[in-house]
Parts: sequence; structure tokens; C-alpha cells
Amino acid sequence: MRAGGIMTSPTERPKQDWDPRSEAVLSDQIGAYDAMRHQCPVAHSDYLGWSLFSYDDVVRVLDDHETFSSVVSAHLSVPSGMDPPQHTAFRQLVERYFEPERIKAFEPICREISKKLVCELPRDAEIDLVTQFAQLYAVRIQCAFLGWPDSLQGPLLDWVHKNHAATLARDTKAMAAIALEFDEYIRDLLDERRKLGADAPDDVTTRLLRDRIDGRNLTHEEIVSILRNWTVGELGTITACVGILCHYLAKSQQTQALMRGGPDLLPAAIDEILRLHAPLISNRRVTTRAVVVGGREIPAGEKITLMWASANRDEAVFDKPDELRLNRDPALNLLYGRGIHVCPGAELARAELRILMEELLGQTRKLDLVPGSVPALAVYPASGFSRLPARIS
Repeated sequence: MRAGGIMTSPTERPKQDWDPRSEAVLSDQIGAYDAMRHQCPVAHSDYLGWSLFSYDDVVRVLDDHETFSSVVSAHLSVPSGMDPPQHTAFRQLVERYFEPERIKAFEPICREISKKLVCELPRDAEIDLVTQFAQLYAVRIQCAFLGWPDSLQGPLLDWVHKNHAATLARDTKAMAAIALEFDEYIRDLLDERRKLGADAPDDVTTRLLRDRIDGRNLTHEEIVSILRNWTVGELGTITACVGILCHYLAKSQQTQALMRGGPDLLPAAIDEILRLHAPLISNRRVTTRAVVVGGREIPAGEKITLMWASANRDEAVFDKPDELRLNRDPALNLLYGRGIHVCPGAELARAELRILMEELLGQTRKLDLVPGSVPALAVYPASGFSRLPARIS
């Protein structure tokens, strides 16, 4: 078998077209995925299965959940790891937690957390915007949204770091231990609320404990899965988003000045900057039947990896994809996915990012990178930056 549109016999085990964990890829994920989109847009590897890099191929998968199933693991994942009709019922339940009125009610809390965090940042000194800003915002917002105590913030950040490391290493033993650790956090939170009964705090975690589906309460495993998905999404993805946004504005002083002068441009600018540099690298599917994608014959039961970080930069859809353009069609942007699995918390994430950027730009005069201090890019499965030296004034 060769890459580049040659049909693969379903009885032939494909060779590796690329190594997603090579130093060349991990040191520059966005650049590496751009190169793969041009050289081998449907590429096989032992680690990720069949990776799809083109916009059209990714959209095809998103729009055909019958051929490309989301049930990619034996472990429960509510609702992202489900197919209809099971997915439909759980999706309706989850969406209730992200209704517009709930988001609007949460915005003042976002504002308060953002104001305090920006105020705490040292001025005119080198700081790391990942550990001193992005991570802290993500974990404070998450705990506030779910009604979790501040004492969980440190353990949650440690948990996300361990989860990323185990995922990259494909260390199943470590991943199982990490999942159990999260389960214990949630068990303690739920036990406390059960003991309090009617006096339990009226927060998202308590509501999940009391919520019902198909005439029954959610099981412990279902609650843990929902909260785990939300936590990984918030702590991992929001951290990446904040780092990417800060880096872009610090690097492009012209864009920074434009945003300071016209904060109404922020919503479109945030989505466009995050199209340029994806905060979420990929998602998985599995084939339910033999299918041909991009000239490659893929058997049933094969792992598919949707490369958001490449699809959203596809020249076939986005003219001059490296350029920041605020007038692009927002419907084409796959930042929050598409179809039945589009991110249910998209509008909450947009509000969180907009409010934080409003406060950062509103409370400061300038955001700069630090000459001689090179930002460190995050490695798969994370995106964004692991370290971002900067200076604010």
C-alpha cells in the first residue's frame, strides 16, 4: 500500500503513513497537520488509526453517524461516546444545562472571576500566561459552574496533566487509575449532597444527582461520565483557548490594538483566531461498515481520527487560511464541531472567553511577548501552549 489515493485491500494491513508521536509532529502540531493535509489527507498510523485531514472528509464523517460511530470505547462516555437513539435522550438532558438563560445567569460570575484574575497578574514583569492565567481561569470557572470547592482546583489541574500524559503514552494501566481518581472526587461530592438531602446546594452537580432520564435517576457512572467530559473540556480546552488567544494578540500588536478599540469585534475574532490554531486537536470515530474515504478503502471496525486542527485550515474552504479574517462565514468554522455531536457548551465557552478577553484588554494597556523567552507548545493530545512567557502593562 502507498499513500496518496491508492486503494487499500481490506485484507491487507496498512503500513504506517506517518508517526503522530514523532518529535517532528509533536514539536509543531499545526504545521505537521497542514503538511499531512497536502501530502496524505487520509493517513494511517498504528496510534491514531485512519486520520482525516481535509475539511470535506471530516464533515462527511460528522454528517454520517450511521457509518462512523461515536461508540469508540468500552468505557461509558455520556453523550459524546454514544449513537442515536441513546445519544438523543442523553443529549437532550445535557443541553438543559447550557440553555441561554443559564448562561446569562452565569455571566456575572465569569465577570467576577475574570476581573479578579486579571487584577492579580503582576504588571511590567515576566509572567507565564499558561500557569498564572489560562489554567487558573479554566479551573476557577469550572468549579464555580459545577458548585465545587476551591480546594479541588489543584487536584483537578494535576489530574488533567496526568490524563494528557497517559493518553499520549497510551498507558492503559495509568489511564484506568486516573479515571478511578476522578471517580473518587465525584463520589465524595455526590455523597456529601446525598447526606444534605433537601439542604444540598442548588448547583449543577446537585441537579445532575436529581435529574432523570427515561423515568429514572442517572446512575453514578452516568453522572461521573458527564462531569468528566465537562471537566476535560473545560480545563483542557479552555486553557488552550486562553493561551492561543493571548499569544496571538501579543504577537500581533495590530490585532490587539483593533480589539482594544473595538471590543464588539471580539466574538468574531476569538472564533477566527481559534480556527487558525485549534484548541482541540482531534476526535475519534469507528467505522460500522467498509467505506472508501479519499480513495482509501477502510474496513469495518477501524478507528477514525478527525483532525480538527487541519480541517479548519483547509485551503479548499478557507481562502488564505493563515490570515485572520473577521468576515469569514461562521457556519464553516468547525471550532465547536458540527452535526448531532456539536459541542453543547459552545455558547458558554464563547461567553467565558469573550468576558475574559474583555477584562484583560480593559484592565491593561499592552500585552507583549518577552524577547528571548520562547513559548513552549503543548503536545498531543493537548493543544496551545504549555508555557507562554509574556509581560503586561
